[in-house]
Amino acid sequence: MRTIATYTLGCKVNQYDTEAMLERFERAGYVSVPFQDVADVYLINTCTVTGTGDQKSMKTIRRAAREHPGCAIVVCGCLAQRAAAEIAAMDNVALVLGVQRRAEVVRLLEDALASGQTINAVAPLKSADFEPLFVSRHEGRTRATMKIQEGCDRYCSYCIIPSVRGPVRSMPLEQVADEAARLGAAGYPEIVVTGIHLASYGRGTGDTLMDAIRAVHAAPGVRRVRLGSLEPVTVTEEFARAASQLPGLMRQFHLSLQSGSATVLKRMHRRYTPDEYRQAVDTLRRYMPDCAVTTDVIAGFPGETEAEFAETLDFAREVRLARIHAFPYSRRTGTVADGLPGQVDEAVKRERTRRLIALGNQLEREYVSTLMGSCQQVLFEQDAGDGMAEGYTGQYVRVRAVAKPGQLAAVRLERAEGTLALGTVID
Repeated sequence: MRTIATYTLGCKVNQYDTEAMLERFERAGYVSVPFQDVADVYLINTCTVTGTGDQKSMKTIRRAAREHPGCAIVVCGCLAQRAAAEIAAMDNVALVLGVQRRAEVVRLLEDALASGQTINAVAPLKSADFEPLFVSRHEGRTRATMKIQEGCDRYCSYCIIPSVRGPVRSMPLEQVADEAARLGAAGYPEIVVTGIHLASYGRGTGDTLMDAIRAVHAAPGVRRVRLGSLEPVTVTEEFARAASQLPGLMRQFHLSLQSGSATVLKRMHRRYTPDEYRQAVDTLRRYMPDCAVTTDVIAGFPGETEAEFAETLDFAREVRLARIHAFPYSRRTGTVADGLPGQVDEAVKRERTRRLIALGNQLEREYVSTLMGSCQQVLFEQDAGDGMAEGYTGQYVRVRAVAKPGQLAAVRLERAEGTLALGTVID
């Protein structure tokens, strides 16, 4: 019996890709075991968005080789795409994949083991097509992730992703519909539609992101559709109107902000201003008044002054964000921002990140409090003891009530404990 253990660093797209590759190994007769156990093969899906991602990825590879000297290691993902030769030279690495050819992972590994030679299968991305990687088993039985888009061509000044994920490419619309129907038939009531730059879906094909959303929404068995990260410029009047007409589309919109300062956004090469972001939020709320707008913010971008940082804090308060994912700027070799003057001290970046997190927690509590007294559809996901279960509203507010995991029910929200809402299921 051959065994395989997997470890994923980074984003939800990486998690999806890992699950897809694991399923291929299992179909080939491999048995999945926890990563801390002894296994014949260790598959490590790497991240290179930040320096921390690089360090954790390399540390995980070295640890697997050190603790399991007889194993074969497969390394894939963004860091593998960027540093294939360095990784291929590491102990026990049998196969290096980037962000393509993952559907061939079992054959390539077995070729490497048969030859006794490490295979570097990292492929050029310039003319890459969308690689379909279907996942039939997801964590839990309530929510499935579906990747419909790959690659990015935005070239924000701080970001390494366009060079390691390649050009924009999309899952054909008919495959989107088929995959959503398959997941609905498999018993997943909620599908999370995601991609590296989801807003670019359909570019060059004649299809649009809304076409894909409608296809997933219409799939039999699918009750709820949740979107991954979007750009503010995606939110046109037409988009918001169409979104409001889809009852199963969750009213949580993750609009990437990165900074609330116009001057910082310009240095970041982001393609919107704070005013345009505000207009996008206003448009969403005009059509869906109780929607939650969540975001990402970078603290300590090169040249960011205390005044510019204060603009970000003020802007977050003004637009009443429902949640903030805050993280310090990470310097990446090969990006424009790496060469900018005014690199911010690490201690300052940490302190600004701490202040953003504190503000985000406050804003999330305030948003949750606005929903008290309302009735919300909640998809319960896990047991909370004493006959209770926890799940999420369409706005991704965590709710606890007397219910069972897997139940989709209307809940009257009655009391908030921080960011947790307590309520009663309505018959």
